[in-house]
Amino acid sequence: MARLMRESGLKGRVVTVTRRTPNLRRFQQAGENLRLNAPAPQKCDEQWVADLTYIKVNKRYQYLITIMDVYSRKILGWSLCVTRTADDVLPLLRRVIRKRKPRPGLIFHTDRGIEFIANVVQSELKKHGLERSHNRIGHCTDNAHMESFYHSLKGEMVRGRKFNSTGELRSALSSYIDGFYNRSRLHSGIGYTNPIDYEARAA
Repeated sequence: MARLMRESGLKGRVVTVTRRTPNLRRFQQAGENLRLNAPAPQKCDEQWVADLTYIKVNKRYQYLITIMDVYSRKILGWSLCVTRTADDVLPLLRRVIRKRKPRPGLIFHTDRGIEFIANVVQSELKKHGLERSHNRIGHCTDNAHMESFYHSLKGEMVRGRKFNSTGELRSALSSYIDGFYNRSRLHSGIGYTNPIDYEARAA
């Protein structure tokens, strides 16, 4: 084919089907992992971690966003969304900040998903004096606490179960996170105590 085209004086036309967003890669690479050199938290609201995961409802995926206190392993807030944007993260972040009232200097750690590193989210953190922190590129284990939570959630609640509606999934998540995980599930990292009791003892 190439020989015939050359002999006929023909050239193939290359069509661009995608367009790069200027400076997107540099934007995604900005930031550092502040938790690497930070000591383990000694009390509540020193380090929070956040992430999202996918859960299927019928044939479509819903996105679960969660924020955890590393000290107590407590899920401070969660949101179930049909999209994964900064506009989904921001209300949850504001709600958790309003409830917990953290002091300036708290480390808020996430992966490098655009929904977390977007300017509106970073501006909200800066407004309250919270320090942004991100996974190193190619190191998903930098957010191991949230990865561990999602592993437990899917193993104990999701796997082998079919959700027929968003309401059914939301009810199951409320029962698991608010009723079981925070109140009853024992965590080896906090002395085989549940998060709510661990925070109460530390108060």
